[in-house]
Amino acid sequence: MASYLSWLRVPFIASSSIAALASGLLYWKQNEIIYPRNIPLGARTDEGVPRPNQFGITDYEDLRIPTPDGETLSAFFIRPSNKQRAKKLTMLMFHGNAGNIGHRVPIAKVLEEHIGCNVFMLEYRGYGLSTGTPDEDGINIDAQTALDYIHSQEETRHDKIIIYGESLGGACAVRLVANNQETGNIIGLILVNTFTSIRKLIPTIFPAAKLIAGLCHQYWNTEEALPSITEIPMIFMSGLKDEIVPPSHMKELYSRCRTKRKVWRDFPNGAHNETIAEPYFFDYVVQFVREVLGGEEMAVSL
Repeated sequence: MASYLSWLRVPFIASSSIAALASGLLYWKQNEIIYPRNIPLGARTDEGVPRPNQFGITDYEDLRIPTPDGETLSAFFIRPSNKQRAKKLTMLMFHGNAGNIGHRVPIAKVLEEHIGCNVFMLEYRGYGLSTGTPDEDGINIDAQTALDYIHSQEETRHDKIIIYGESLGGACAVRLVANNQETGNIIGLILVNTFTSIRKLIPTIFPAAKLIAGLCHQYWNTEEALPSITEIPMIFMSGLKDEIVPPSHMKELYSRCRTKRKVWRDFPNGAHNETIAEPYFFDYVVQFVREVLGGEEMAVSL
């Protein structure tokens, strides 16, 4: 497990030198700043996207999915390795703002092994091997495209769906669930170190740019979208040493949550990219999934 986690240390740009640059370029170059899809070096090359088989996963598909506006999205569809424990459940994963889906395969491996679910890993436009250029509207189209794809396939159309979002992926997940909670098969939402909005995050990442945060046209206003979700159970997983998204953002989201069933889990030593490596992180995920499935048995000790 420890060797897999080394793949997950993908930086969210926050160095002081980039912060200084961002102060002057926030308006004109904000998409390049908010969506650093070329980090780490080679993240948009074929060789720079780790494949599931590099982590011992054999039953998967490497997909290319068209969007309604003409882009082509890369995705991994990973099936449970233990067919005896396989469930009619698909976990739809949305990653953070740097790297690519290959860097998150270790997370998918733990999920499929210990929950017995399919894992659908979406690559946003402009990331990894997906075409296009990322922006808020486009990424929301990508998320809806992924959900529609799951609904359209014979293998998964009757599956229950849990949506997992980390950082930027959490903001994307909230918007998707808010727009699709009436479909009936979304049964849970997992949020990890997610922010209230980009404008409120800017003063933390780029202190010198706080006075011009209002110029940011990438809103990702999670705190406004979240209260509209009233029926879908949620778990909020917050690293209390998050150096990028202050834990206060997650606490604010939790307080604004109006769903009937919500769970808070925090990790005293959890940094932004390392929270998933903290003790009991996956135990809590498994416990949450078991509860929303109605108490089904699954492996808990990781």
